[in-house]
Amino acid sequence: MKDVVYDVIVIGGGASGMMAGGVAGANGKSVLLLEKNKNLGEKLKISGGGRCNITNAEEDIHKFLKFYEDSEDFLYSPFSQFKNSDTFAFFEQKNLPLVTQARKRVFPKTERALDVFNVLKKYMDKGGVKVQSNTTVLKILSEGKRIIGVETKQGAFHAKSFILATGGVSHPETGSTGDGFKWLKDLGHTVKEPTPTIVPLRTKDHWVHVLKGVSLKNVKINFYLDDKKQFGSKGDILCTHFGLSGPLILNSAKKVADLLHSGIVTAKIDAYPSIDTGELEKKIIKIFDSNKNKILKNIVNEFAPIGTLNGLQVLFKDIDFNKKVHSITKEERKSIAQGLKALPVIIEGLMGYDRAVVADGGVILTEIDTKTMCSKLYENLYITGDLLHITRPTGGFSLQLCWTTGYVAGMNV
Repeated sequence: MKDVVYDVIVIGGGASGMMAGGVAGANGKSVLLLEKNKNLGEKLKISGGGRCNITNAEEDIHKFLKFYEDSEDFLYSPFSQFKNSDTFAFFEQKNLPLVTQARKRVFPKTERALDVFNVLKKYMDKGGVKVQSNTTVLKILSEGKRIIGVETKQGAFHAKSFILATGGVSHPETGSTGDGFKWLKDLGHTVKEPTPTIVPLRTKDHWVHVLKGVSLKNVKINFYLDDKKQFGSKGDILCTHFGLSGPLILNSAKKVADLLHSGIVTAKIDAYPSIDTGELEKKIIKIFDSNKNKILKNIVNEFAPIGTLNGLQVLFKDIDFNKKVHSITKEERKSIAQGLKALPVIIEGLMGYDRAVVADGGVILTEIDTKTMCSKLYENLYITGDLLHITRPTGGFSLQLCWTTGYVAGMNV
């Protein structure tokens, strides 16, 4: 079987590789997909916390592509062939209905990433894609401007065309260890070194750490460099044992990383961004007046984000939360109001690849024909997904990039 020359060999069985292989198979190509793990789609199965944020429902393609920042102009062609509305059609026609949630994030209605994987697996099976797992590619073999084969521990495999879809370096436990970056460098491509760009932040503050698992909903965080405000964002924050995570933090990480190179970075979280400090104090006074004889710690959830008692006790260490409300002084009440409008955070750094949702890095787009996803250096090598140097935020944009580039490669291979 190793002497067979396939129409297409796909290297990597993640989101873009499965889409590319399935599309090529559906178009009558003989396809071999090589996967180094025992099972396909390991990262896909855990995406979105196991729920799989499959795409984003932003209808305006210009607004959609602006989320990819500097790569916007390169992406109009591939997205004209397969955009987010096509993702809806693709999965729903295969009996996996999708649902749009907050911030236009789209999930399978079942909220099971495994169901997304199963749709792709059945799609490949229907197209006759041959999958060979536990197969580690050691080297890509080339002659002139063509790729002629791949060398593996099981021997060499040959094809007319090749799709490289090994993913980047986020979640290395799933097999995304950056192998593709090395091969592409060896082939002469310019590869930008990856940095974790969508990652949680490591903080110094004990009040944050004791709130691990607590989510702060609809808050605003302002970031400061050497005490000068740089930028702010609104959304949800998740407190963890090491610092801060959640959509708002993940999408701020790239900017924070840039600031960390320049000085001391701090932040302030506003738990009530829709009202000023005076209005918040009036709200607290009203709550206190209605609960004069209750213990302060027993009514914290009425004036502070739910579940934050332990953190507030650490933060406001001079206030006795076991006192009755009527014993709280005016100064203490003001301190609470002011604190909730500016919860202090000291940023120590970014977490690494092991906690990265998406890492950037990869082949620069000037070396890719984005109409086909074909390399400009090799006439039969196609490159997809996280192997492309494209910055993208959370919210469904990363997987949509996989669906789009995988589809285009599969169609044009």
